[in-house]
Amino acid sequence: MQRRTVVLLAFDGVQPLDVTGPHEVFAGANEALGGPVYDLSVAAPTRGGVRSPSGLVLGVDRDLRTVPPVDTLLVAGGQGVHAARRDEAVLAWVRATAAGARRVASVCTGAFLLASAGVLGEGPVTTHWAHADRLAREFPDLEVDADPVYTTDGRVWTSAGVTAGMDLALALVEADHGAELAQLIARHLVLFLRRPGGQSQFSTSVWAAAPPPGPVRAACDHIHAHVADDLSIDRLAGLVGLSARHFQREFRRQVQIRAVVERVGLNAVRHELASPIPIFVASEDGRFLLRQLRRGGARFPRV
Repeated sequence: MQRRTVVLLAFDGVQPLDVTGPHEVFAGANEALGGPVYDLSVAAPTRGGVRSPSGLVLGVDRDLRTVPPVDTLLVAGGQGVHAARRDEAVLAWVRATAAGARRVASVCTGAFLLASAGVLGEGPVTTHWAHADRLAREFPDLEVDADPVYTTDGRVWTSAGVTAGMDLALALVEADHGAELAQLIARHLVLFLRRPGGQSQFSTSVWAAAPPPGPVRAACDHIHAHVADDLSIDRLAGLVGLSARHFQREFRRQVQIRAVVERVGLNAVRHELASPIPIFVASEDGRFLLRQLRRGGARFPRV
């Protein structure tokens, strides 16, 4: 089986998860396949270690002068990326390494470094949502999209922030070795749902405010834990000791009962559809199911 060299570029001020998350995904592929199908190394401008803004020090395997020919170059992000992209030696190395690599990728604000090096093309690119406007301002020729978890434009991939780097790495592994291996790695990393690139960074599960402690929070917790059970208003109200009318009024005030039940149900469907275990999904109207999944943020071809 072909061995591929994967180099993760780090620097002082790097976001640690931008490095360790993808690293664990590729290492998981090595473990699952019983051998080093990926030769992994972390490179930085200087040998030794790089310090993150939180004070964590990451070990570095190579300085930029000792990096071998690269199959996949993955550039991390973090607060230090702007200092790194002002370093002409770093930019020159990124340009030269990217030119010889089969594919190039960035996590989070690593897109700024790729853009500064002239690596990003005309296709869509993404970054952490909080930095997308700045990327678009500084590089007006780029097609910046703040919504997707990751994008691909030929051999160039970009992803949103932090944990999205793991989704990106899983997609790269899938491209090399198939969806079954990528899903196996996701399960071993206890990722409930391996997100497709088109899924929005602004998912309801991340952005919805949690209700304060009390009956409504208890009901939400029950919905998440018992998605296949009876989740009618009468049933939920009884579980938390409220009348149906009072419960419905409180839910309407704090959250939306239909939105909560539908969102949890759709996430469960996505999880099962991604499972290797054969399942059958029955619906009186398959088109209705597709509409509901699309409303929940899933993206499928029109049928």
